[in-house]
Amino acid sequence: MTEDRGIRQYIGDLVAEERRLRDELAGGEITASEENVRLRAIETELDQCWDLLRQRDAAREFGSDPDAASIRDAGTVEHYLD
Repeated sequence: MTEDRGIRQYIGDLVAEERRLRDELAGGEITASEENVRLRAIETELDQCWDLLRQRDAAREFGSDPDAASIRDAGTVEHYLD
């Protein structure tokens, strides 16, 4: 998942999964607790993907190799403003 297109595709897949989970909850197929656990994980993965895209954009802007960017751990991405 080092190309922007692949990252964006993965983001789309995660968004589709969010929608599916909401539909499953509405249909009584899963509990709210099950939905919440998976949604939290999806939100973290989305944050990591968007962060990776920002890193790649910044690398290009400053003449660096965007392929040198890497996914940061959840703690870094989720709490970098703290």
